[in-house]
Amino acid sequence: MRRWGIAAIVAVAALYAVLLVHAAGQMLLALVLLVIASLALWTYTSARTNALRYLFPGVAAALLFVVFPMLYTVGIGFTNYSSQNLLDHDAARVYLLDEATPVADSERAFTLHADGVGFRLRLQGTEGPALVTPPVALGASSFASPVPLQAADGAALGAALPLAQVVPQLPALRRLKLLAPGGATLTLVNLREFAERQPLYAAQPDGSLVERGTKTVYRRDDTQGFYTAPDGATLTPGYRVGVGLRHYATIFSEGRFREPFTGVFLWTVAFSALTVAGTAALGLLLAALLNWEALPFKGAYRLVLFLPYAVPGFISILVFKGLFNQNLGEINFILNGLFGIKPAWFSDPTLARAMLLIVNVWLGFPYMMVICSGLIKSIPADLYEASAVAGAGPWVNFRTITLPLILKPLTPLLISAFAFNFNNFVLVSLLTGGRPDRIDTPLPAGSTDILVSYTWRIAFQDSGQQFGLAAAISTVIFLIVAAVTLLQLRFTRIDGDEPKR
Repeated sequence: MRRWGIAAIVAVAALYAVLLVHAAGQMLLALVLLVIASLALWTYTSARTNALRYLFPGVAAALLFVVFPMLYTVGIGFTNYSSQNLLDHDAARVYLLDEATPVADSERAFTLHADGVGFRLRLQGTEGPALVTPPVALGASSFASPVPLQAADGAALGAALPLAQVVPQLPALRRLKLLAPGGATLTLVNLREFAERQPLYAAQPDGSLVERGTKTVYRRDDTQGFYTAPDGATLTPGYRVGVGLRHYATIFSEGRFREPFTGVFLWTVAFSALTVAGTAALGLLLAALLNWEALPFKGAYRLVLFLPYAVPGFISILVFKGLFNQNLGEINFILNGLFGIKPAWFSDPTLARAMLLIVNVWLGFPYMMVICSGLIKSIPADLYEASAVAGAGPWVNFRTITLPLILKPLTPLLISAFAFNFNNFVLVSLLTGGRPDRIDTPLPAGSTDILVSYTWRIAFQDSGQQFGLAAAISTVIFLIVAAVTLLQLRFTRIDGDEPKR
């Protein structure tokens, strides 16, 4: 009975948390939490789930931190979510109706005066007498009604507070409404003035909004997520709407978007493939050389060659960024002294890509060298002895014995490295930032951008924070990486043995 009592309390608490999350507008997160809570109750109350009780924390973490972000990202890809479309329709409509502009000639400069435990405001317009408020406690979270103003009539006020003491009171002053003798309501419009405000837009019975000054009618357009005028002008902020497969059609069918996306995609594949090829070739070559028994100081060589992997990657990247500096970098200093050239590594697209590959190979070859060294050590020495008796040289041994025997166990690692470099955001972000930029593209796309950095720039930097489009591209990246992962599973036989014939 005690167990069921605890289960009932946990169920009520979980249901309450789910309702709070749903009330906050996070329906998908509420659904995930409900699934996790249901699984937890079933797991820890059923007699048939003893083994699952040890696995459940990992399953719950995977649902919350892997499955939910993935589903959320995919869902955003079917919406127009962006910096201009952050709100839902009702919130955007309320925001637009709350927009107001000061009424002409209603501005009144104010000063703030301490009065006991509260403050008094003195307002002075260009015309008419000065007005003051009774003592007001600005620490209140809200004010029940507008504070009445009355003629100053020589009211004794203390010295006006300096601006440095007024600024901390601004949040309360913004909530404060002052009722002038004529019935006008004054609110804070800037750091020094109160004024009467007139709403910019008026709501109509049919749901449209009318701009008071120009009488322009803005109607709800759910295909774009904006209130739109007949001439195409829109009001911001807009609101979130579903756009279906529009972002995917934009990526793959519209030429002005497809061309930069295709270029970035092809460079991403080339960058990943060339990096894997370069690191594998250099790592294998060094591993084979360090396996040479007659080589002196092999331990020292291994230590020195492993150091690039031991140093934190971001430090190495920033060091290389300085080394490749066109005017002050040591690399150009050497090239200028030897050949009289100073390559523009960061402004020439081809050189920038070459620089990116050089740095990435430098960062990756030590790991490949260690793996290849271990694989070479696992090859039976009898094979090399037999080859020596037959009169074969080092190249023949490498081509006929070493390479074939390590290539198969090395292949899954190469596929994993390809998938990792497909999303190697840190290198591109720290070294080049994706630049130099391409020209004549509707979205910012750099010559060294890979898909993940391209997506980052669309979502958070140069393109008005187009989260929906970035989420669609992220989904495409996920599908590509998932395909590479399935290929790796096939090579490693993790997904099961091949059927027998």
